[in-house]
Amino acid sequence: MSVGLVEFTRAALEKGIGREEIADTLKRAGWAEHDIKAALNAFADVAFPIPVPRPKPYLSAREVFIYLILFAALYGTAFSIGSLLFELINRSFPDPLWQNSIQASNNNIRWDMAWIIVAFPLFMLTFRSVNHAIRTDLTKRASRPRKWLTYLTLFVAGAFLIGDAATLIYNLLGGELTIRFVLKVATIAVMAGGIFTFFLSEMRRDETV
Repeated sequence: MSVGLVEFTRAALEKGIGREEIADTLKRAGWAEHDIKAALNAFADVAFPIPVPRPKPYLSAREVFIYLILFAALYGTAFSIGSLLFELINRSFPDPLWQNSIQASNNNIRWDMAWIIVAFPLFMLTFRSVNHAIRTDLTKRASRPRKWLTYLTLFVAGAFLIGDAATLIYNLLGGELTIRFVLKVATIAVMAGGIFTFFLSEMRRDETV
């Protein structure tokens, strides 16, 4: 965001010009809407003789640590649930060429269950802690680690959705659809789609705050 744009916005607000008029003028001058919104959001919409700056987001080592734990637990939980469901699908609809033994399958299920038992409560505990902190202080929605890791998660979930759709179309064109394959595709679609939708709504909510 341009420093000159912020200074112009500050000067306009000091003269008592309304935010809508400032935004309209900047649009006609060729400024991008997201730059205009960022410049206006730099100042709180409160009654005071001069523009009141909003707190700027800062990079805290503690916040980085908390969000790394949160998203690592999310990834661990999602991967383990997906792996467990795949294992159950393989056992319910076995492939004649599948050579994995029951003992190996049982070991995989035990590992998946162990990861879920550890990662899911950790995710929920950290998620509740983060949401409580945000409700207490709405400026924490602007946390840089939160935004970076959320967009990274959107990218990963989106990549899985695209890959899932491409794999489905590839097998559909080859006439190689089976119940086992469709169930696995549906598992990825539901999990990745749910994660993508949730975090996209979080980002959209941030934009309206």
